[in-house]
Amino acid sequence: MSKKNIGARIRKLREDQELSLEQLAERSGLAAEFIGTLEQSGTSPSLGPLLKIARGLGVRLGTFLDDHVSRDPLIVRLEERRAGLNMHRIQDSPVALRFFPLGHGKTDRRMEPFFIEILPESSAHKSLSSHEGEEFIVVASGEIEIVYGQETHRLKAGDSIYYNSVVPHHVGTAGPEPAQIYAVLYIPE
Repeated sequence: MSKKNIGARIRKLREDQELSLEQLAERSGLAAEFIGTLEQSGTSPSLGPLLKIARGLGVRLGTFLDDHVSRDPLIVRLEERRAGLNMHRIQDSPVALRFFPLGHGKTDRRMEPFFIEILPESSAHKSLSSHEGEEFIVVASGEIEIVYGQETHRLKAGDSIYYNSVVPHHVGTAGPEPAQIYAVLYIPE
């Protein structure tokens, strides 16, 4: 998914609901200028703001990533896995996280499953984010560091963590090597 597609989809959903930038800003708790820049530039925000925009529009997070509807059960073969979203910790910085949606196309889902490549740039700026819901992470390779409130946890391949994402948190590499995780986000309606 290109960066332009996410911004364009947010704008289309907002306009379809006949919402102004100011109205979406009020609903999401984000600045109207931030949303306008996102719509125009297509810069991918971190997960927290993207979730707030989804909530403000009354849609699932996956709405920004879905291109088609699939049948049940949804099977994603390794060789068919495609990147859906790249996130930067701060605008114009190198990519820190590469998201590969695993629920892509399942329109009735209640969870957002991802395979995520976490690059060393993810630890350059450890800004905490929070959003409603829960997260479950399994480390597939490498080592990650999770800041959860006042605590810091290091996880290696095979380790997992399950937490309430309303608590401010940050997920990044624990060193100079990239890591890979499977993450499932549950966002209540």
